[in-house]
Amino acid sequence: MDVYWLEQTEADVPAGEQWLSAGEMLCLRGLRFAKRRTDWRLGRWTAKRALAACLNVPSDICDLANIEVRATPSGAPEVLLFDLSADVTISLSHRAGAAICAVARSKTSLGCDLEAIEPRSSAFVADYFTVKERALVARTSVAKQTLLVTLCWSAKESALKALRAGLRLDTNCMDVSLVDDALEAPSEEGWQDSFSTSLPATATAGWRPLRVRYADAQVFHGWWLHSNRLVRTVVSALPLREPIKPVCFSSGVDLPSRSGCGFAADG
Repeated sequence: MDVYWLEQTEADVPAGEQWLSAGEMLCLRGLRFAKRRTDWRLGRWTAKRALAACLNVPSDICDLANIEVRATPSGAPEVLLFDLSADVTISLSHRAGAAICAVARSKTSLGCDLEAIEPRSSAFVADYFTVKERALVARTSVAKQTLLVTLCWSAKESALKALRAGLRLDTNCMDVSLVDDALEAPSEEGWQDSFSTSLPATATAGWRPLRVRYADAQVFHGWWLHSNRLVRTVVSALPLREPIKPVCFSSGVDLPSRSGCGFAADG
């Protein structure tokens, strides 16, 4: 089974609405706040482009209207292709003007998350992290703690999405571990700063494995990557091989893409 992923930014989203289905147009009109509409459009655009590439269907602007992404009663997204349920699983996340979508060509447990690398308080860690996670944070150098806390939170979010539960579950039921128990940063000095202009825009340590154990029973396998001041995580109930580096693909959409795209294979 392959898991495909795509990342887009607000600048990638076209101004018009001809790529939306009738149901999506109706949903968009019901959103009152501008930021909510912007985030929703970004998520749908990212998902449709990822699905078109994964399913190998036409992906011109108007053709994308044949792909509909809608929320289930649980809040998890589901996909219709030509008004019929598609045998795929997707997960969506957006943050700081960017969105990520992960796609599996079957019904499976899958979750992805995108988080901005920014300081979080010790109270946040105490409230939402397990004893093991707090110990991991404590033994990590101060220079890397912000990255680690962001990473652990993102992995929890991905696992909660894979469970189709969201934050309705206690995050202390989720225990995140780094398989190689290592964090990489471009420099100690760069990561100690305020995580604004001082953070290198393109710094990345490459993909690294992680695991999320849910309620001491189920284990989710996953990977994490940081670049452009963001952390990305993807988890699945099935073992995942290391995701490939994002590469641009030709989708048939006659628009420039400023973001990475690619796919990850799992076992």
